[in-house]
This record gives sequence, structure tokens and C-alpha cells, in this order.
Amino acid sequence: MKILVTGGAGFIGSNYVRMIADSRLNGYSEVTILDKLTYAGIPANLDGVKSLSNFRFVEGDICDLSLVASLMTRVDCVINFAAESHVDRSIISSREFVHTNVLGVQVILDAIQSQKKPVRLLQVSTDEVYGSIEQGSWTEESPIAPNSPYSASKAGGELLAMSYHRTFGTDLVITRSSNNYGTHHFPEKLIPLFITNLIEDKKLPIYGDGKNIRDWLHVDDHCRGIHLALTRGTSGQIYNIGGGTELTNLEITNIILQLMNRSQDYIEHVKDRQGHDQRYSLDWKKIGSTLGYRPQIAFEDGLRETIDWYEKNPLWWKPIKNGF
Repeated sequence: MKILVTGGAGFIGSNYVRMIADSRLNGYSEVTILDKLTYAGIPANLDGVKSLSNFRFVEGDICDLSLVASLMTRVDCVINFAAESHVDRSIISSREFVHTNVLGVQVILDAIQSQKKPVRLLQVSTDEVYGSIEQGSWTEESPIAPNSPYSASKAGGELLAMSYHRTFGTDLVITRSSNNYGTHHFPEKLIPLFITNLIEDKKLPIYGDGKNIRDWLHVDDHCRGIHLALTRGTSGQIYNIGGGTELTNLEITNIILQLMNRSQDYIEHVKDRQGHDQRYSLDWKKIGSTLGYRPQIAFEDGLRETIDWYEKNPLWWKPIKNGF
């Protein structure tokens, strides 16, 4: 099977590609990676991969129809990781989010339509399209109610993709995951920001009272879930991919402080984010019962590994943080 991975130099996309390269994900004879290399697309994330004979890297934009259509001629499936994903940035300016997360999906869909052969698309989405939930957990049948420009743009991309499935019969699977963590994570997100701040002996800025709840999922487990959905999922279906570890932002901060032998004096409460969702919680029984998905990495084990990686790789993250 030949695959196109868009956004393959970003956090989750590059992790998926590396898992193919080291045979943790199997079934691919050729991998084409497309990435625009904007601020979150890091070339170093693909070190050791681009030189492999069955891997090909292309620098380009998913909104470039002629480019995407030309790449589509040589693949059997596409995973669309390419996205603008930081909520704070979307509040400052939403234009880039709509451009990539909606128009980019439309271009990919039209490129698939232009082919004389079937091409399967897996559209990577987020639990944030559901909005916020006080009790219980969202199933795939729960209504979407996004609260930020970022999550609204991801919901828009999903709806457009599903419309192509229903109108044209496009072979499509959508996944919605909870919050990811792991190595190579762009250091403006909570876990890598807090880890690197502590390495630099800086404070940890927590929005509001820190009681916002998120479900945490190791990026390796997310990629395994995506692989199951791509290779075994039913066309036209949505699959939630959860981690099973719900923590408040304050709780996860205290775990990081404990693992890095720092005191709570490093905590600094700051003004809350606009439209800040209170709680995310995914019900992922569907992908578990139908495709056999189970998270394999215990949260604290994965977090220790993540902390160790950032401590050993300042040359990766320091230039990025210096550019904030």
C-alpha cells in the first residue's frame, strides 16, 4: 500500500511516519510526506526518515490543488494531519485556520475526485469539535458544538469531508482524538511548554484556576488508533480515539513538577483563555469493540519518557522557543 501523509513534519504526522520507518506500523511499500514547513513543521522531525529509499519528502501546501492531485496519482490512501492547531493562535487570527483546516480539506477531496482510481482518506480531527461536557463522555453520535475558531475550522473540515462521502462516495474515515503528548511536540502546548520552562527555570502559566479537565493520549497510541481506522475502519464512519487519563490542568502540572523534582512555587495562575472549554471526555468503546484499539502506554510512563527526551534534546526545542 502506498500512502500520502500530509503535515508529515508536524508532531503527530512525523510520529506516524517514524513508526512506519521502524516497523511499528506495517503494510506500506511507499510513503510520500507533504508538508509546508510552517512554524510547526520541523524538518528535524524527519531526520533518519527522508533518506530511506521508500520515503519521499515534498515541501508544499495542501491548498495547492495541482501539487496534491499529482501526488495523489501514486498513492492508495491519504492521512491528513496537516492543520493549524493552537487554540490561542486561532483566537488572535482565525484566517489561517479556515484556510488550512477547511480549504485544505476541500483541495484534498477534489484531488481524490480527480483520480481514476479509489483513494481512501483518513481525516484527522479532534475531540474539541464536541465543545465542552460537564458529565459523561461524548460518543461518535454526540452533536458537534465547537467553541473556538480552531475547533470550528476542524468541524468545518469534517463536515465537508463527510459531504463528499455522501455525495460522491469518497472513501472516508474520520478520527477524533483527545489531547496528545509525547516527544517532538511543539513547545507552545501545555506539556512541552511546562517541561521546557522548568528546564529553563521559568514559571508555569496556568489559565484561570487550572481546573479545566482533559483526557491525555500518548501520540504512539493515537497513531496506532489512526492506523487501525485507516486499514480496518468502515468507510463513512467516525472513530473516537481516547487515552483514558482525565486530569485537570493543575493535576498534570503537579505531576510534571513531581517528576522533575520542582516545587509548586513554579505555578503561576494567569488570566483565563477566552471561550475556554471546561472538560473534554471521549467514549472510545466503538474503536475498541470494532477494531481492537486499546491504549498501551501508561500516562506517567509516557510522561517520564517525554521529559527525558526534552532534557536530552535542547537543540531541538530551544531555537523554537526563542522564536516565540
